[in-house]
Amino acid sequence: MSDMKAIVADTASGLHVEGYEKIEYDFSFVDNVFDTAKDELAQSYKKWGRCLAVMDANIFNVYGERMQKYFDHHEIDLKVHKTMIGEKAKSIETFLSIVDSMNKFGIFRKEPVLVVGGGLVTDVAGFACAAYRRNTNYIRIPTTVIGLIDASVSIKVAVNYGNYKNRLGAYHAPMKTFLDFTFLRTLPEAQIRNGFAELIKISSCADIHTFDLLDMHCEQLISTAFGRSDGASAKVKNAADMIEKDSIKKMLELESPNLHEIGLDRVIAYGHTWSPLHELVPDVPLRHGHAISIDMAYSATLANMRGLLSDSEHKRILNLFSRAGLSMDHHQFDEAILDKGTKAILKTRDGLLRAAVPNPLGECTFLNDVTHDELCAALRKHKEVMKDYPRNGEGLEAFVDASDTGYTMNPQEKVLATKTDSGLLRKIDVINDETVSEVNGAATNGTADGSAKGAPVANGVNGAEKTNGIAKTNGVNGAEKVNGVNGVDSVNGVHANGTNGHTVTNGVAHDRE
Repeated sequence: MSDMKAIVADTASGLHVEGYEKIEYDFSFVDNVFDTAKDELAQSYKKWGRCLAVMDANIFNVYGERMQKYFDHHEIDLKVHKTMIGEKAKSIETFLSIVDSMNKFGIFRKEPVLVVGGGLVTDVAGFACAAYRRNTNYIRIPTTVIGLIDASVSIKVAVNYGNYKNRLGAYHAPMKTFLDFTFLRTLPEAQIRNGFAELIKISSCADIHTFDLLDMHCEQLISTAFGRSDGASAKVKNAADMIEKDSIKKMLELESPNLHEIGLDRVIAYGHTWSPLHELVPDVPLRHGHAISIDMAYSATLANMRGLLSDSEHKRILNLFSRAGLSMDHHQFDEAILDKGTKAILKTRDGLLRAAVPNPLGECTFLNDVTHDELCAALRKHKEVMKDYPRNGEGLEAFVDASDTGYTMNPQEKVLATKTDSGLLRKIDVINDETVSEVNGAATNGTADGSAKGAPVANGVNGAEKTNGIAKTNGVNGAEKVNGVNGVDSVNGVHANGTNGHTVTNGVAHDRE
């Protein structure tokens, strides 16, 4: 929400306008936000008696029935725009599909759209809200580690344009963000690891206490989804709670004075000097967390060569990356890419490198006077150091897959059918959908099947082949899918590693093994 105060004054040649805009928005830590006993979310929609949600399709597959029951319980009509957004679908076309839904819904000027999903979904839907009538309210519920820790803090919203990441966008603050870390229960370990990098980023340059906690509990935090999975110890859960809250608060303290990025020396840009280019260099792009980890690890070596980071601190931060399974190097991160990345970031940062590096660990400084020869020498040293680490510093599950590639579903694919306790599928009103099937049987990822004996399949996926009532089509990167989405195996209603990695079995969210 914002409030503008301004003055208009006469000048010798005309008029002068000077304005100050008050920006305020809230964060609420609410575990199990869709628990009917909790009304924090419902209170935001009581006035309107309805809610338009823009939601990641796979998140809906996991949490949709729970969410529907929540709004039914609070007597609020719910309409859902389902979408699947990865970097390839973080586009104007996806943006326009959300705008179409807002227009069809007839959103009022001050009525907030609910946005549920990872950072990609909140980016695109937030931009749609920024553009619709120039300023439409929205509320965020992030569902991934990066979404909760990083994207939820920023007010930046955007889409990609051509080969340029986030080239079109705006600064548009949400009314409120609900931070529910129980969503991490259904994330695979690869996505937990991916988000862990953002925590190393902020702590290594701004919060040594949080870095100490990450160092102390690294493996347990990743394996237990930050203490949210069954069997996690109270000690790890308490450490995770402290890490999450302190990191978000520190990010806000650093970013709030500079929400519109007028200042270009940004502590949270550690790891974001060369990674914007290198992230997309491999044939299969690196996950964002792995790309920035390579940048951070290399930058730490550069800082060590300059005497800004001691040998022990340098080794400590590299060891933490390694223990987390994050990338510290890649064979395509070479001198040519380093040079291209430097030239690209100089344009973004108005001609200065502004490379954030820890100095010492837990604090930050910015480098502007580094020569090309020094950068290359640091890279050669870094690659020598990496020989002492597993896989020469390359990370585990470092490349994007169906859980973070994504695409936008065609209208005929957007079929939502939720199984009731009696076994009857009930209709859920979905924006942009022509029909919703209602039959006896089981729902499989938005496709309604009738009886078990070769019953017809309603509204298949992209003209999928239908055999004995089972829809089958080719997935992303050659993966096979059966009744699945985005190239991920899904049989008998069991979905593995869908968009943003959330998993579901028979419509019920479950923990990772």
